[in-house]
Amino acid sequence: MLADLSGKKILVGVTGSIAIYKACELVRLFVKSGARVQVVMSPSAQKFITPLTFEAITREKVLCEGSEEWHSSLNHIDVPQNADAFVIAPATANTINKLSKGIADNILLSCALAYDKNLIIAPAANTQMLNSHYTQGSLKMLAVNDVAIVQPQEKLLACGVEGSGALAEPLEIYYATVKEIYKDSFWEDRKVVVSGGGTIEPIDEVRFISNYSSGKMANALALALYFKGADVCLVTTKPDSSLPSAVYTLEVQSAAEMQEYLADCIRVAKKGKVKKASLNNPQAVSVVNKKPYLFMVAAVADYTPKYPQEGKLKKDMLGSEWALELKQTEDILKSLNKEGIITIGFKAEKDEKTALENAKKALESKGIDAIALNILGKENNFGSDKNEIIFITSNSEQKLELNSKINIALSLTNLAKELDSE
Repeated sequence: MLADLSGKKILVGVTGSIAIYKACELVRLFVKSGARVQVVMSPSAQKFITPLTFEAITREKVLCEGSEEWHSSLNHIDVPQNADAFVIAPATANTINKLSKGIADNILLSCALAYDKNLIIAPAANTQMLNSHYTQGSLKMLAVNDVAIVQPQEKLLACGVEGSGALAEPLEIYYATVKEIYKDSFWEDRKVVVSGGGTIEPIDEVRFISNYSSGKMANALALALYFKGADVCLVTTKPDSSLPSAVYTLEVQSAAEMQEYLADCIRVAKKGKVKKASLNNPQAVSVVNKKPYLFMVAAVADYTPKYPQEGKLKKDMLGSEWALELKQTEDILKSLNKEGIITIGFKAEKDEKTALENAKKALESKGIDAIALNILGKENNFGSDKNEIIFITSNSEQKLELNSKINIALSLTNLAKELDSE
C-alpha cells in the first residue's frame, strides 16, 4: 500500500554495503509513489553497483564523486536543498559513526551535513560492528538529534554471522520515510485504536458465518495514522503482514473476542503514551496524555450461531435440510466505554436513498462523535482498493470523493482532528 508522494522530492543515499541491492527496490517504491527521486552514492557504494542502475530507475543524474559539478545544481550543496526527506540506506557502521560526529569526508556525508530536514538512516553492518559501543553511541547521538533510525533485522548476514545487522526490508524503510514527511504534531504520540475486518462466527470447527469485509479500509487507516505519528493498535480479523512493525496488530475472530480485545486496548489507550527519557537521563519516563481515538471500522456480525459445535458436523447427521439457530451479538460500539476517547464509527450501506438517514440514526444511538458512511458501489465495493466516504458529525457532513483507500484514510485523519476540542 503506497502513499501519494506526488510533488515530493526524496534524496536516497547509498553506501558501501552488500545490502545495496535492496536500495534499488526502495528507490523503485518512491518512484511508483510519484516522488522525484535522486540518488547520491559514496565512493564505496560504487564498488558494488554503478550509478547507471539508479539513473535508469529514477531518470535523474546520480550525484557521486565523479559527477559533481558547480556550473549546475548537481553538487552536494544544491542537491539536498528542497528535499522532503533524505534516507541513507544502507548506512554502514563507518557512515553512522562519521555522521554522528559531523564528519564530511565524502560526497554523501557532505550532502547529509548540508541537509537540515527529515533525515532517516537504515543501518546495515556486521553484528559486532553494529553492537560496538562506538556505533551504539553514535546511533544514540543521531536519535537525540532527531534522526529517524530504521532498525536492522536479525538473520544470517553475508559475513556468515547470525545476528542483528541485516538491512530492514525496503517497504519498512519506505514507510519510515513517508512517516517523516507526513508526521503531524497533533497525532504524534497519540494512542489510537482501530478495528477492522469482518468478524468470524463459528458454526463448528470448519464452518463459520462472516461477511465480505476485506479489512483493507482499516489497514489503510492504521497505516495513515502511523504516517501521521500516532501510536496505533489494530484489532482485526484480516491482518496485513506488509504493515509497519510499529503498528501493533491483534488478530481476532468472533464478535465476542473483538469486544474483549477492544475493551482492553481502549483501557490501555486512556492511560496515555509512555515515553522513554533522554540520553542524559535514561531512567526517567514521561506520559503524554493526549485524548485517544477509536476508529470502529470492523464489520461486526449481527448474529452468531447459538450452539457452536466441536468437530465437524456431518451431512448424514444433519439431513437434507438444516435450520441453524442464531442469536444476536452484542452491539460492540454501543457497549464500549467511550468516556475520554473520541470515537468514529463506520457504516456500509447499499441503499443510497436511506443510507444517510440510517447513518445519522447510528450516530445518535451509539453515542459516538462521528460516523464515516460508505455507500457501496461498483468502484468501491467490498474488497476494492478505492472508497468514497461521507463524514458525518452532529452538525456537519463532508464528502470525500472516490479515491484510493490510503488517500481517503489520510483525509479522514485530517477531519478527525477537528473532533478534539481540547
